[in-house]
Amino acid sequence: MNTEPIQKLHADLLTYWNNQDAKGMTSLFSEMGNVVGFDGSQMNGQTQIETEIAKVFANHKTASYVWKVEEIRFLNPQVALLRAIVGMVPPGKKEVNSERNAIQSLVAISENEIWKISLFQNTPAQFHGRPELVEKMTAELNKLIKP
Repeated sequence: MNTEPIQKLHADLLTYWNNQDAKGMTSLFSEMGNVVGFDGSQMNGQTQIETEIAKVFANHKTASYVWKVEEIRFLNPQVALLRAIVGMVPPGKKEVNSERNAIQSLVAISENEIWKISLFQNTPAQFHGRPELVEKMTAELNKLIKP
């Protein structure tokens, strides 16, 4: 099965974030899509997702994502799971802030042959008690930063 549309969905989501475009981000979700944020906050449905993300962008100059897709797996022809590692580069900086490393999971569904995000979860990758894993992930993500 073709993984490109799933990979593009994730890339578009993070690119919209990097451009602080709440409406663009929301357009990628199914009507009843869900988000579980880095801090555990939950957003349910397109209206809430757009409202909450727009508030974030209105009040903060957010860090930019860098990412690496680790796996795309089809659960059936209309449902796919994407897993990625991500880091965030704070405004004005040139390296990933290791405290914001995360593992992202995205469940995509095909609606009338258009892939949409059903669930997006952003989980901190702090690897408690294993600082070498944080360092390894940060080094890997820093290699993805474009000069």
